[in-house]
Amino acid sequence: MTDQEELTSVLDAVRDIVPTLRANGADAEAQRWIPDENIELLDKAGVFRTAVPRAHGGLDLGVADQFRVIAEVARGCPSTGWLTMVWLTSTWCASLYPDRAQEEVFAGGNTRVSIVFAPTGTLVPADGGYRLSGTWRYNSGVRGSDWDLLAAMVERPDGTTEELVAMVPVSELDVTDDWHVSAGAATGSCTTTARDVFVPAHRVVSLEEVMVSATGDRSNTGATGRNYGLLAYVLSGVAGAFVGIARGAYELFLDRLPGRGITYTDWTDQKLHPLTQIQVATAANKIDAAEALSTRWLTLLQNRADAGEQPTDEEKAIVRGQTAFAAQLAKEAVEILFNASGGSVIRRDVHIQRFHRDIQGFSLHALAQIDVNLEVQGRVLVGMEPGTYFL
Repeated sequence: MTDQEELTSVLDAVRDIVPTLRANGADAEAQRWIPDENIELLDKAGVFRTAVPRAHGGLDLGVADQFRVIAEVARGCPSTGWLTMVWLTSTWCASLYPDRAQEEVFAGGNTRVSIVFAPTGTLVPADGGYRLSGTWRYNSGVRGSDWDLLAAMVERPDGTTEELVAMVPVSELDVTDDWHVSAGAATGSCTTTARDVFVPAHRVVSLEEVMVSATGDRSNTGATGRNYGLLAYVLSGVAGAFVGIARGAYELFLDRLPGRGITYTDWTDQKLHPLTQIQVATAANKIDAAEALSTRWLTLLQNRADAGEQPTDEEKAIVRGQTAFAAQLAKEAVEILFNASGGSVIRRDVHIQRFHRDIQGFSLHALAQIDVNLEVQGRVLVGMEPGTYFL
């Protein structure tokens, strides 16, 4: 099959399971982790092959296609969509490791990888590699992952420190069941601990090199069309999840609308009220605007990767602002629809309330916070430095 045919096959399969993902939402939230059925259905649909390099049996879809897959999953279940974003973007990160590590992680052509960027661990050089110790919080997806990418600091002989990212089998880590939250509950973003775990040298890379796809000892370097700027690529997936959540909430609102009146008024059909019509139109336009804006940075990232180039720091700063702005538009759309849904919307058996709570929680993630990202974008727009190396 061609790339387009493979993408269509995955998207069609995901669309078919959206009703099941949605129906499983309440149980997923109650157990603070998505049901095994969700993972099995995504696996069968080919979702977990989309970011795996073709050389290892994957579909190797580009960033724009991954955006569409993530959004489609999130349309069914926000938390499952968020996890899909984590698993796909982390799997791509694994493709930046040396060939030897890639052969291990992609052995089956299908894998799930999670990641934590906060360097809350330490690496101590050892014969043939490092000893890893530390604790990482908010490790989304680790409960269903095969591998975990964990940022940690190492002290060099000259006293300087460097941030590295270690690839570790989840089976060698301790995962604490401590994820008790009011939003994104089904992501199972548990605390993970490494206790003097040996990590071979080929499974450790420099964060500085990873950020610009400059890692060595691998055959998939250069103008392969997949060596993206790391943070901009990850943020694209984040925005995809937000857009998908908003589209799901929009559908759920319209599904509940027929026959609903406006309590304590003479309006027996809410859809006839001009305010409802305005609210629906506003929400639809915000979602469409978020998706339309995404084409700008998705095109930029792909063009750069096709040419074997990295986006400039200015371009990366703008992507940070644009992805956060798109996420904000999606969040605002969900807020409009939630507020227009009447008092019954707070019932646990009404799906849209979960979409609302999840998108509110995800918007607090450090990579999605609107003001922080707009500041970074705004600084370069007025001719200043971005003010952060995390681009």
